[in-house]
Amino acid sequence: MPKAGVRVYAHRGASRELPENTMPAFRRALELGVDALETDLHATADGILVTSHDPDGARVFGVARRIADCRWSEVREWGVPSLEEVVRAFPGVPINVDLKTNVAALAVETLRRLGAEEQVTLASFQSATLRRARSLGYRGPTSLGRSEVARLVSLPAAAQRGPFAPPGQVAQLPLSLAQPWVIRRCHALGLRVDYWTVNEPALAVSLAALGADGIMTDDPAAIVPALRSA
Repeated sequence: MPKAGVRVYAHRGASRELPENTMPAFRRALELGVDALETDLHATADGILVTSHDPDGARVFGVARRIADCRWSEVREWGVPSLEEVVRAFPGVPINVDLKTNVAALAVETLRRLGAEEQVTLASFQSATLRRARSLGYRGPTSLGRSEVARLVSLPAAAQRGPFAPPGQVAQLPLSLAQPWVIRRCHALGLRVDYWTVNEPALAVSLAALGADGIMTDDPAAIVPALRSA
């Protein structure tokens, strides 16, 4: 049987239905019953973190301008919200943010000012970015970077040290690592285990049965009822 309380993250909001990483997509995901939101962060030229997966607005908004070259007043006109807007709009909702560039210090500063460290998980493929956030005393959860995941699965369990010691760490893993021994090792190290990106209901149910703690999906309309009824 699937474990109780599997967290469903809306990957970039309800991105199967609405433009990804926008306020309508986030609101729709919560209407569909997700437990948490997932988004991505880039910084504008004037130092505002905004929720975009891409470094520019071409694919989603038809604006071929790099976010890093634009001021916040321009980017917001495309329909891209700021991290602060998202946090304030959804108090208490867990949010996972993928730091697409080395903006760890700005993210920590922003979330500390908002009193939202415990609400927001900082994630990145780059282990150095996450180490920077931890070194700044970030009080919320952080994911494992790519090199940390590689170490997690390649070294014997007894040899694991370092980033797995602090509480609140999260192993956010690709489906290629959806193996019972990987989940067991993560849990033994005190890590919760989230998988991405899961858009097939049967796969979501099977991951929950393996012991996954969370699932990221583009399609909460399909995944939420499948998990709730399993």
